[in-house]
Parts: sequence; C-alpha cells; structure tokens
Amino acid sequence: MKNSKFLWLFSLLLVLSIFLAACGDKEEGTTTTTEKEEDPATTEEVAADEEQVLNLIQTAEIPTMDSALVTDAVGFDLLNNVNEGLYRQNEENVPVPAIAAEEPAISEDGLVYTFKLRDANWSDGSPVTANDFEFAWKRAMNPDTASEYGPYMMGGVIKNATEITEGSVEYTELGVKALDEKTLEVTLEKPTPYFLSLMSFGTFLPQKEEFVTAQGENYAKNSESVLYNGPFTLANWDGTGLSWQLLKNEQYWDKDTVKLTEINYDVVKEDATRVNLYTNGEKDRATLSGEYALQYANDPEVVKEMEATVFYFKYNQERNGEKTPLANVNIREAISKAFNKQDLVDVVLANGSVPANYLVPKDFTFDADGNDFRDVNGDMATYNVDEAKAAWEKGLAELGVTELSIEILGGDTELSKKMDEYFKSQLETNLHGLKVSLKEVPFNVRLDLDTNQDYEIQVAGWGPDFQDPYTFMNLWLTGGGNNQMSYSNPEYDKLVNSSNNELALDAAARWQAMADAEKIVIDQDFGIGPIYQRGVMALQKPYVKGIVTHSFGGDYSYKWAYIEGKN
Repeated sequence: MKNSKFLWLFSLLLVLSIFLAACGDKEEGTTTTTEKEEDPATTEEVAADEEQVLNLIQTAEIPTMDSALVTDAVGFDLLNNVNEGLYRQNEENVPVPAIAAEEPAISEDGLVYTFKLRDANWSDGSPVTANDFEFAWKRAMNPDTASEYGPYMMGGVIKNATEITEGSVEYTELGVKALDEKTLEVTLEKPTPYFLSLMSFGTFLPQKEEFVTAQGENYAKNSESVLYNGPFTLANWDGTGLSWQLLKNEQYWDKDTVKLTEINYDVVKEDATRVNLYTNGEKDRATLSGEYALQYANDPEVVKEMEATVFYFKYNQERNGEKTPLANVNIREAISKAFNKQDLVDVVLANGSVPANYLVPKDFTFDADGNDFRDVNGDMATYNVDEAKAAWEKGLAELGVTELSIEILGGDTELSKKMDEYFKSQLETNLHGLKVSLKEVPFNVRLDLDTNQDYEIQVAGWGPDFQDPYTFMNLWLTGGGNNQMSYSNPEYDKLVNSSNNELALDAAARWQAMADAEKIVIDQDFGIGPIYQRGVMALQKPYVKGIVTHSFGGDYSYKWAYIEGKN
C-alpha cells in the first residue's frame, strides 16, 4: 500500500460535502493477495511459449454476478475481471479511463460530466453503448431491484439519487443520460472531486438492457445469463457450483494486453486440501492458516501481506422484533473483552494477522504529515478478563438473569470453524453462566441472515473501497450500510456526518471527529467487538507473475498476469 496514493486521494476528500460508504463483506479466506511483477512490459516476449493457464482456489461460492446486487468480496473480485466500467484501476492502483475513451469534459460548475466511450464490445459481439451505463445505474436505483449499493454509492453524488431512495422521485430521474450511443452525460448533486475514482467500482458497471430484460429473473444466475465486456468471461458456473472458469475475452477492446487464456477456480474450504492441491501441482496458489501457516512460514514460495481488512463481532440488538441480550451495553463490553486476541492470531490463524483493538486498520490512512489515523485512539476494548467479568455480572443483574445462551453465526470454512470453537471456549471459560452455540453456514447464507437481521452475534469483516476512515466509520450510522444490528447513537451520527459536511474543509477537525466517533462505537457503546486485522500468508508458485492487488473494490486483477518459467 502506497502512502502517496492516499495523499492524492485524501486531498480530494477534504472538499467533500458528503462521502459514500461502500465495500464488500468479507469472509476469512475469500480475499487473496499477491506480489506485483516488477516488469510487466516484458510479458509478451516471455509468455509466448508458455501455457497461459492459472489454477486458483476460492473458499466461498459466488452469491451473484449481478453488479446491482453484489455486496461480497468474491463477487466484486470476479466482476473486476470479467467486466469494465468507465474507469479501471491500473497497475499502480490509479483509476484511469477504460470504456471511457478519454478524460471527460466537465462543466464550469463541476456538476456535469460528459464521457465519450471508446469502441468496445460485449462478449456477444454487440457494442457497449452509453445506454448500457444509463440502464445499469438506473436499475441499481430502482426500488424493485433491491440494490444495497446503488443508494449508498450514488446517494448525495448523482443528481436525484437521494430523493429516489427517499421515494420522492422516480428512479428514471437519476442524473445519468445517454446523449447518443457513444456519449454519456452524468449530472451530480454537487461538485464531487472524487467522482472519477468511483467509476472503477462494481456498482457502476454497464449492463445491456435488451439482454437483462430477455433474461428476466434468470439474469446473472449462471455464467450463461451474463454478458461480459472485461478482460475475461465467466464459464461453467451453474449458479451454485463449487467450480468455474475465467476465459480470455476475445471481444475485449484491450485483449492484446491479456496473456492468460484460462483461470480455473475450485471452492475448497479445508486447509489440508488446499495445501495438498498446491503441493501436488494442481493449484498455483493456496492460502495458509493455523498449523499450515506455522509449517510453511519460512518456505521460499510463501508470500505475505497485511490487508486493510478488519474482522469483528456484530452484536445484534434486535431480532424478530424483540430485543436480544446484546441490547445491554455491559453484555457487549464483557464479550468484547473476554477472549485473548493475541492467542487467536498466533495459534489459530497464524497467518500474519494482528489483534484489532480498533475499527480503522493500521497502516491504512494517513494525514498530510504522514501520521497514521490509528495513532489518535490507539488500542481500545482490549482483552481484560477482570473487566469482562465485572461487566458481565453487571449486565446479568440488569437483565435479571444468572445465565445466558447466545448464538454465534460464522462461516463454514475450516478456519472459520476453528475460530468459532476458540471463541466458544474463551467466552464460556471467562464468563460464568454463558452458553455459546455455533451456527456455521456458507457465506451467501450468512449474507442473507445478516440482511434479514436474523442472528445474535455474527463474525463479520469489512475491507475498504477507498483510503479514508469514512469507509469504515459510516457503516455504523443509524441505518448505515452494514448496520443490520439496530445500533444507534445520535452523537456518533453527528460526528461522522459532520466529517463530510461542515468539517470537510478542515482536515484536522475532520480527522478528530472520526476518531471521536470510533471511540464511541468501540470503547463506549461496544457496538461491535473488534477481533483482528487480517494478514495473508499464501503459497504461490514462482512462475505466477503480474497479478495486481487492490486495496479497494475488487481485490485483484488478472489483466496483466502471466505464466513464466513453468516449463
């Protein structure tokens, strides 16, 4: 992660009147990271005589390939490789024109952007047009689509998006219009300097109206019911299966840059199986955790990287219309402080992750002087059994009970199950009278339970879509993007909202407002219980080159990847 990139983006953020929250939910193991190849310019020469096939592992199924509905890491990653918007993040993680042929013309008042589209085709050979963008964005704002990200990404930015969400304006009035086949006009709610950086995000991808309409309810339910305009096409995905492929898209406008002809995916949830597939040569990369991370820590084929993804307990305060025990702040405090995070990352994860006693990750955002946002509050809600026990007894007394049964919702991967067992052991040992039950489900099922607020405690994670604390802070606004847990604090709302309104031009005050808000949600309300900041340790074949990783949006790009030296 480069600080210079953040400073560029941060200068834009200072003049925001409102920012957006958007990111994919994370499940442990769904995000992979790799080292960047030093000299991608030589790929054509070195790759000429190599079989350009990459074999990868995913640890979760694909919930959907509809860019209006995707909310998860797997979906955004795949969309980033099979589709393309007006802009794409390049090898330096800078958004640059993609389907847009050039930088747009911008009106003097900064409200109207006019994009000229390059000659580009869909995978069926038909041209990508301005109407494909107008249709897709308006569809994401159509209440019938039930998009989560459309309102979050467009609200307060594109004209009428907020009013559409409120129901006072029809979705057809969104400020986007195809002037002709190759000209797209976008009208903003207010001048928004960071607008172009949003254009590489998955929610703003185009969709061909005729195709979507013809598919009806079947749209994006399998690989045949989606059109592609990016470097690859998706193949052999039946909508629920545990394997699929990416194939080079011969219709892609920049196909000569793409060297890989095929990427083969298999969903593998067991650590031992992943490692075996890697060591026997069936897979080119395998993430490591627990005993395998310890075993392979010094292997020359191991790559390591700290991510800006934080995992935490979500404490649901209301379920099925009734308050849960988690509505009691002392119960939340007790659980937040009753498990040893250092032992968790050292023994259970063992992949370079670190304890998170915070919400905004370390080494992620910096002020103009290079100071880490993490330095303002430091660690909060740290492991402390005595304080946990005291809060627990106080909470039980307030509830008028002597014991509680609480369910933890987690994933069904091997690592997730190990973590859940660790939580159960720690919490039941340190909090007398607590009985923990575990509900371990596939990632897409967990997303549904989260959306329906049908859980008590959930192990969840979040990764950023832009380098600013706001990408984490606005999650817990009343009615915020990830706040399916009935958490609400007016002071928290005031601080977070002010950071992108009246304080937008005051960098120091804006920074402090978000830090104060973080302290409220973590160390005063215990609205969530931070667990760890994820590190990634993986075995990767030395012949795999040129994979580009991103700190926001899709986690990685294969457009520039290639195989060299395998034969």
